[in-house]
Amino acid sequence: MPVIVDSDVAVPKARAKTTPICYHCGVECMTTSIRTEEKYFCCEGCRLVYQLINDSGMCDYYSLQSHPGLAQVKPLRTDKFLFLDTEAIAEKLYQFTNGDLTIVTLYIPAIHCSSCMWLLEHLGRLDKGVSESRINFTAKEVTIHFSRKQTSLRKIAELLATVGYEPYISLDNANNKVASSFTKRRIIKLGVAGFCFGNIMMMSFPEYLAGNTGIEKQYAHLFRYLNLLLSLPVFFYCATEFYAAAWAGIKQKTLNIDTPIVAALLITFSRSVYEIITKTGGGYLDSMSGIVFFMLVGRIVQERTYSSLSFTRDYKSYFPIAVNVRTTEGLISRQLQDLQKDDIVVLHNEEIIPADAVVLNNNALIDYSFVTGEAEPVVVKQNEMVYAGGKQTGEELILRIVKPIAGSYLTSLWNNHAFKQNKTNTNDKKSSIHLLSRYFTIVLFTLALLTTIFWYYYDPSKIITSVSAMLIVACPCALLLAATFTNGNILRIFNLNGLYLRDPTVIEQIAKTDHIVFDKTGTITQPGTNELTSAGHTLTTGEGNLLYAVTSQSNHPNSVALTQWLGVRDATQLDSWTETPGEGIRAAKGSRQILVGSGRFTGQKSETEGAEKATFYVQIDSNVTAFYIRSSFRPAIPAVIAGMRRKYALSLLSGDNDRERSLLKNLLGQQSTMLFEQKPVDKLNYIGRLQQKGHKVMMIGDGLNDAGALQQSNVGITLAEDVNNFTPACDAIFSANQLSRLPALLQMARQSSVIIRLSFAISVLYNIAGLYFAVHGLMRPVVAAILMPCSTLSIVIVSSGCSNLLAWRKGLTIKTA
Repeated sequence: MPVIVDSDVAVPKARAKTTPICYHCGVECMTTSIRTEEKYFCCEGCRLVYQLINDSGMCDYYSLQSHPGLAQVKPLRTDKFLFLDTEAIAEKLYQFTNGDLTIVTLYIPAIHCSSCMWLLEHLGRLDKGVSESRINFTAKEVTIHFSRKQTSLRKIAELLATVGYEPYISLDNANNKVASSFTKRRIIKLGVAGFCFGNIMMMSFPEYLAGNTGIEKQYAHLFRYLNLLLSLPVFFYCATEFYAAAWAGIKQKTLNIDTPIVAALLITFSRSVYEIITKTGGGYLDSMSGIVFFMLVGRIVQERTYSSLSFTRDYKSYFPIAVNVRTTEGLISRQLQDLQKDDIVVLHNEEIIPADAVVLNNNALIDYSFVTGEAEPVVVKQNEMVYAGGKQTGEELILRIVKPIAGSYLTSLWNNHAFKQNKTNTNDKKSSIHLLSRYFTIVLFTLALLTTIFWYYYDPSKIITSVSAMLIVACPCALLLAATFTNGNILRIFNLNGLYLRDPTVIEQIAKTDHIVFDKTGTITQPGTNELTSAGHTLTTGEGNLLYAVTSQSNHPNSVALTQWLGVRDATQLDSWTETPGEGIRAAKGSRQILVGSGRFTGQKSETEGAEKATFYVQIDSNVTAFYIRSSFRPAIPAVIAGMRRKYALSLLSGDNDRERSLLKNLLGQQSTMLFEQKPVDKLNYIGRLQQKGHKVMMIGDGLNDAGALQQSNVGITLAEDVNNFTPACDAIFSANQLSRLPALLQMARQSSVIIRLSFAISVLYNIAGLYFAVHGLMRPVVAAILMPCSTLSIVIVSSGCSNLLAWRKGLTIKTA
């Protein structure tokens, strides 16, 4: 709801009555005149959808869940998806086509329940050209198979929009139509490793369990050679990503955690081959294949957890794939990258400005909140500039392109050096896990050298046995598993509580944070909600009905806010209604004259310097009421910031004006820093200055205007109403409805290092015990086979138990409902 009312003067509300609920979407109906078969609808759009579904015999859609429509169905412009008729554009969205059969995957933000799934998976009953449709509920995507001879991508998009599931198609879709096959390759590797590991273990048990009696030699040799055969795909195929990561670290002259793992795999495999060929033992092939298998499991689980989230989005995810351009041949669709200087572009309400341009008509009311952070729409007059990324909030807008998208103000921000740095690689190098693995590798190789020297003088025959056993038993996998399982469980808990991290290294960066920077618009304030107060004349019931009829026809944010404030009213037919962009609305009903707009438009005195800029007036005949709108804080924000003020330095950066400075100062504390009317590059530079002073900075924002600051900061958190919808590049995505849990989550990140150190201690004890036996030449394969899973199991129990206990004590969710 776009407004919360708090009035200084009493205003008669609509009379109490039983308000019917829309059968399709569940919204309160403004009138009872839109009905079919005793079913009420809030608008003609919802009734149209019902009739379409009913005529197709698909009314099970409504039996699965009451009022399954997520929102009112808006009328669809006939040319909205015109660009999909352009083959050069449509083919960029195709995943497969043979000229007729075509497969496409579309993102549907409105997917939210079982009814949505049922309707979209029966799309073929609404369009005979669709042969199959499948839903990915987590990613909010529908994959559609259709025949281009019977239907088209444009018709499918229009059908989806008509039934309330409008697809979101952006410029980023065109640039990333082919999904990476890396995940599929990793799953194949996991399957191969799992098959080989299971069979190697099965054929190793007879030798392990035979004890001193042994097994017949011919069977022992057979099983050993079969194990060697099964280990080849594990060593040469499944483990290749570990080799690549280790080699990349060596080329950068660093020893990452994969380096000693690869060393252990090489030694394990080499010694096992030696023992099997020389018939001196069965080797450690089960341990080697187990290491590879469990490492792949951990990486795939983490990857699949965040498969529906994107932490690397840029402006292309926000921009449309094409726009309508007016030419001598009429209206045509043109891809954004093909826009040229002086092209004439036609935009409609809620559409994005694709490039810096000049306004050619007087209908420009531009919302820059997502780009600059400015909360209020800006009135732009004819022949004035508008900038890429702004959103038109009024009627049809005609623009002349001044700069193509590559040269616009918004894309210039993405050329900043902050977007060229790889934060993941930087954090990996600073990670305590990788620092520890570097020292661990050095210590291990030093001990191996000392062991070699010792046995060289006392018993040279034990050198190979002792040194290879050391490198196998003291493999850093136990250390890696300690961090992997601990961080994995913490990531799981964060996930359950609405905080999705890009990777485990972000946990450490959160723990090191000492300065938190907030954006205002959309982060501290609640998007789409405002506090509205009034002063002056008290509206009568009849005046309220008249005013509702006037404002309900306008898309201006002030009109929308006032309409919501008035509540449900009886429909009143006006004699005349005219809206002047940037000024206000003039309407008449009989002899009564109604004006809604600025002080100048309504004939009132102009606002004095420093007055609230969101003020507007309502004049009905000679009676005047002044209204004031200001942003509303998110309900959880006061408690969240109160919990942070004692532990962190706080700053606020806003692209908006400073009229609420005193209110925000009381919220964040007198010691906090506040900067207003900040451009995106100003925010980025401010965080850079804090980092130069030695601060570890966390930035919490929500829009494109925060993208540079989010990237520059040590930890960038995007606050999102829907984690699957567009969010700028960041380190973490935080669900806005879980905001109250942020202080507890930050504390848990700071205390997680204790759990990791405890898990490390257990790993170190295991390694010390294993090294003792290995150095003395007493380590047998069966002992190694028992010690390794016991160590892993103990790490899992300790890390899971401690992290769950810590989360429970902080009141966080630790398991799914």
